Parts: sequence; structure tokens; C-alpha cells
Amino acid sequence: MIDINEIMKYLPHRYPFLLVDKIVEFEENKRIVGIKNVTINEPFFQGHFPGHPIMPGVLLLEAMAQTGGVLALKSDPEPHKKVLYFMSIDNAKFRKPVLPGDQIRFELELIKSRSTIRAFKSVAKVDGVVVAESDMMAMIVDK
Repeated sequence: MIDINEIMKYLPHRYPFLLVDKIVEFEENKRIVGIKNVTINEPFFQGHFPGHPIMPGVLLLEAMAQTGGVLALKSDPEPHKKVLYFMSIDNAKFRKPVLPGDQIRFELELIKSRSTIRAFKSVAKVDGVVVAESDMMAMIVDK
């Protein structure tokens, strides 16, 4: 397991924009599984939506991207010298709302690695049910 302190060694994100709490599975250059515990205290719930809090879909995509960032950077021989920039998000689908109290499981598979480019297939699940999915591409660059 990779805890939040180690995640912060790989990602530049910090509160309120760090959206992955821990990594529970990791296979270098292959796959990763991250967890996000969603609470009513999330700052985005103040405006999305008052009286009917739903996690914004774009933040689900961002959390999947951050999880992919951990996979790519932890797999790199010099992660402290690199940063990951996302290039594209395709085939994004939102299947079910994510609510306060949910625990999201982000499952990402590295489907292509060529030079500095990484492509991921990503799925977000709550209680085993798919809530979002997408295909993502990113580039590892020097800081």
C-alpha cells in the first residue's frame, strides 16, 4: 500500500486538489488501484449542488488522472526529476453519481508506453459498480 505521504512525493497536487487518499495495488508499468474517500466536507459540495451534493464528473476524471500520475511517476527511474502532463481524455462516461460517504476505487491499466507518452484505461467504481470511465494520455516531462 502507498499512503498519502508517499503519494505526495510523486504528485505536485495538494489540498484541496489532491484527490487520491491511498494506493492499494501497484504493478510497475502495468496497473494501479487508488482509493478516494468522499466526505461531505469536500469543498466542491458547497456549490455542487446545495441540498443535493454530487461529486463533479470532471473531478472524477482528475482523480483518475492523478492515480495514473502515480503509476507513471513511481514506475520512472527518476520520478523526483519529472512531472506528468495530461494530453487527452477520450471516451469519458459518467454512469452514476458519486455522493458523500462513497469510497471510490480508481482502477487504471497502462495500455501504451512509448518514449515519454503513457496511455491509460481508467475506471472508477463505488461498491463494485462503475461510476465513471475514460481513456487518458499523458506525457512525462522534466521539471
